[in-house]
Amino acid sequence: MKPTRFIDSVNCAIEGIIHTVRTQKHMRWHFLAALALLVAVLFLRVSPLEFTLLTVSICFVLFAELLNTAIEAVVDLVSPEYHPVAKIAKDVAAGAVLVASIGAAVMGYLILSRYIFPIYKEALGMAGTPTEMVAVVSLLMVVIAVVILKAVSGRGTPLEGGLPSGHAAVAFAIATLVSVITQDPITSILVIAMAVMVSHSRLLLRIHTLREVFLGAVTGTIITLIVMLLFRTLR
Repeated sequence: MKPTRFIDSVNCAIEGIIHTVRTQKHMRWHFLAALALLVAVLFLRVSPLEFTLLTVSICFVLFAELLNTAIEAVVDLVSPEYHPVAKIAKDVAAGAVLVASIGAAVMGYLILSRYIFPIYKEALGMAGTPTEMVAVVSLLMVVIAVVILKAVSGRGTPLEGGLPSGHAAVAFAIATLVSVITQDPITSILVIAMAVMVSHSRLLLRIHTLREVFLGAVTGTIITLIVMLLFRTLR
């Protein structure tokens, strides 16, 4: 029955949002990202204009996800069975969400980078400037730790499978070293992105689980930071 009162229309709209959050994993991630962004905005004290632009970006992404969910529901209703045209409709709707997300990410980067990068650069400098020997020792210790953990868990081989992921551990150890050596936020973001891609490839190939990859990333990062901090303390 079509709502006749304004409050009923608002309730229907809220129910639609709740349904999307409950049934769509990506919508939940979008809301979590929005919450994190709002907290960052509060602490970074951005200007009113910048806050307005970020808010518009957030709303646009959420709007695109809501529209995508509505299109998927209509397509499923009209075409319960697989149909190539139905697939195109869903893919195009998902593409709209992707485009909106990329635009929001660019907007967030352009606005927040000048607030976050100085803090991030200062944090990178706290670990000092590691020498070549520190870098080599860090990587060797990461490899040894991975071998020990795999031996203890009794799963996988030295180069494939098991707990933790050796590729993720080494990739994030290298990313940590490059980040601290260069102390450049852009370079740090790029090498971390490469480490994430290496780790993600292990998931795509079904060689490791998410838990194994995450533990590998944490192992590589923490061991490398500990070695660098110890070196700085003992100098």
